[in-house]
Amino acid sequence: MKKMLLILALSVFGFANAQKGTILVGGNIGYTSEKIDREIASAKSNTFEFSPKVGYQFHDNWTVGAEFSLQSSKTDNGGAEGKANNFKAGAFVRYTVPLSETFSVFADLGAGFQNQKFKNYENGSLVSDNKADGFYTGLTPALFINMKKGFGLNFSIGGLGYETLGYDDVDYNKFFFNFGKTVNIGISKNF
Repeated sequence: MKKMLLILALSVFGFANAQKGTILVGGNIGYTSEKIDREIASAKSNTFEFSPKVGYQFHDNWTVGAEFSLQSSKTDNGGAEGKANNFKAGAFVRYTVPLSETFSVFADLGAGFQNQKFKNYENGSLVSDNKADGFYTGLTPALFINMKKGFGLNFSIGGLGYETLGYDDVDYNKFFFNFGKTVNIGISKNF
């Protein structure tokens, strides 16, 4: 099984040069492509995600704000096809610790509402249409490298989280600890 993961994150947040009373705007953009080759049939999956954030830095180390996420994925498994659209809206709090003029570490704690719509097709005909609502929470630590005047790079390698989704006939609960499994790289700017 081969797995190819590519995540491009664009974040605009305040870190080492952040000032109390500033507005922080930003987000992440991500793309994942996965292909599984089997003797019987091959499967391919593509996922795109856009996650903007807006926050207010009320203290030199603390930021609070709102986060939003849209995710769309498509899976092709021979004659069967699945399409999923996910939506998340919630709040986050960030604590930042400057290590020097160049480096800072931070942790984001986010929580909110989520919704998922999933459709299954077989040979072009709709087989099932499922909808679910639930909640999510997650903690993501990261490193910021200040390049010049608040512009910099963000690096994170996973996080810790929990989410729920309730379908008509099934309840889905997921706990994840994925340090080292995902990589996010972004560009940052403090306004």
